[in-house]
Amino acid sequence: MGSFSLMHWVIVLLVVMLLFGGGRISGLMGDVAKGIKSFKKGMAEDDDVPPAKPATRIEGHRVPEQDAPTPSATEEKTKA
Repeated sequence: MGSFSLMHWVIVLLVVMLLFGGGRISGLMGDVAKGIKSFKKGMAEDDDVPPAKPATRIEGHRVPEQDAPTPSATEEKTKA
């Protein structure tokens, strides 16, 4: 009851080939390869994009002073 021998794997491979056929398996492997290429391309594109600036205001939370926007010119005139 140990691991499978080479003969067991050959028999399993033959059964799989009989059930699914060679064309179906090669088509499936081609789809897997396309998916891997697409994933790698997407990862490379993510490296080119600069990181986004984090949000300065979260609804329901106070904005820290260093991140607070500066008052506009009209607000400064009304204060004076």
